[in-house]
Amino acid sequence: MSLKLTPALLQDASTILTEALQFSAPTDSLLSTFFREQPKLGRQERTIITECVYGVLRRLLALRWILPAGNPRLWILLWLGRFRGISQRELDPLIPPRDRDILAALKSKSLESAPLDVQAELPDWVVDKLRAVMADEAILNLGRALQQPAPMDIRVNTVKSSRESLLAALEKNGIAAQPTDYSPTCLRVIGHPDLSKLAAFKSGEMEVQDEGSQLLAILVGARRGEMVADLCAGAGGKTLALGAQMSSSGRLYAFDINEKRLSRLSPRLKRSGLSNVTPQLIVSENDTRLKRLAGKLDRVLVDAPCSGLGTLRRNPDLKFRQSPQTVASLAKTQASLIRAGARLLKPGGRLVYATCSVLPEENRVIVTSFLAEHPEFHLYPAREALASQRISLDTGDYLELNPALHGTDGFFAAVLVKNP
Repeated sequence: MSLKLTPALLQDASTILTEALQFSAPTDSLLSTFFREQPKLGRQERTIITECVYGVLRRLLALRWILPAGNPRLWILLWLGRFRGISQRELDPLIPPRDRDILAALKSKSLESAPLDVQAELPDWVVDKLRAVMADEAILNLGRALQQPAPMDIRVNTVKSSRESLLAALEKNGIAAQPTDYSPTCLRVIGHPDLSKLAAFKSGEMEVQDEGSQLLAILVGARRGEMVADLCAGAGGKTLALGAQMSSSGRLYAFDINEKRLSRLSPRLKRSGLSNVTPQLIVSENDTRLKRLAGKLDRVLVDAPCSGLGTLRRNPDLKFRQSPQTVASLAKTQASLIRAGARLLKPGGRLVYATCSVLPEENRVIVTSFLAEHPEFHLYPAREALASQRISLDTGDYLELNPALHGTDGFFAAVLVKNP
C-alpha cells in the first residue's frame, strides 16, 4: 500500500515520535491523546501517522545504527525508503535538499555487519537473557517475527455462535477471514477492518483476541458447573473465553487490582451473554476476598503481569520501556501471584501460570522455583492438556508460543495440578 504522506502528516508523525522516544508513556496512549486533540484528521491520515510512528519503533535499533546522528523526522524518512519500500522519487518532496544525498546513500547500507541485537531489533540485555535458552539463529528469527505487525484474530463466542456461522457473517459483510491452525474458536481476519460496527460484534458473537491468548484459556480446561478464577483478569478477554468454555454455568471470578482495567470488562460481559461471571476488585493477592475462597476452586488462571516482550508486534515501544531491573521486580510479583493462585485450589485442581513474555526468568524459572517449594503440585505437560482438547500442538512440557513458528504473540504457560 502506498503511503500518501504529506509534509503536514510527516510533521505530526515526527511530533508524536519525538515524545514516544522518551519512553515515559505507552505509544498507543500518546497516539490516542493526539488524535483526540486533532479531530479533523481522517481515518486514512491517522493510519499513516500511526504506521510511521510504529514503523520507526519497530526498526529503531537499525535506524540508529545506520544513522546515529539522526532525529525523528530523518528516521521516519529513512524508514520509509529503507524498510517501507517508498521510492526516492516519492520521498524527495519531503526531504530537505541537504539531506537527500545522505538518505539516498543510506538506503542500501547493509545490516550484515550489525550486531545481533540490531538485526533482531531486541535490546542487548534481552538478547543476553535469550541466549540462555536459544541459539543466535533462533533469536534472530524471533526478533524478525516480532518486527512484523500482528494480524487480527477473533475468538468466536460459542455461547452465541459457531466458527462456521461467524465466517459466513463476516463474508456477507465483505470481510475475509480464515480458521487458524490451533484454537478451534479462532478466525484470522485479512487486513484490519473496523469490526466494532458489525452486528456480530455488537451482539457478542465475537471478541478480538490473539490465537495464543485463546490457547491459554483452553489450557485451563474449565468445565460446566465448576468454580474458576481468573486471578489477573484485566479487561477480561480470557475471562470471557473461560465463561464460554463453562457454557455460562458454574461460577467464574474475575479478579484484578486495577479498577480502570476491570471496568472495561463490563460492556464486553454484557455483550457476551454470560451470566456466570463475577468481577471483583481486590487490593492485592492477599485480599480477604481471595482468602475466603482458599481451597475451594477447581481451576485458576494466573495470567501474570510481565514485561510483555512477546507482544512487540503490537507494542514495539515496550522493549525500550523495560529493563533488567523492571523484569527482576516483575519476577517477584509473578512468584507471589503463582503462590496466591495455588492457595485457591482444592485437591486435584488445576492452575495455569501464563505470561506474554519470552524471557526464561519470567517463565520457567518461576515455575520450577514454585514446584521446588510446593511438592503437593506437579507439572501436567502442556501437550497432553492440549491433546485432551483435540488440539495438536507440541511445544514440550510447557506451552511456549513463538511468533516465528506459530504466528501468534509470544506466550508461555505451565499447567500445574494439585495432588489429590
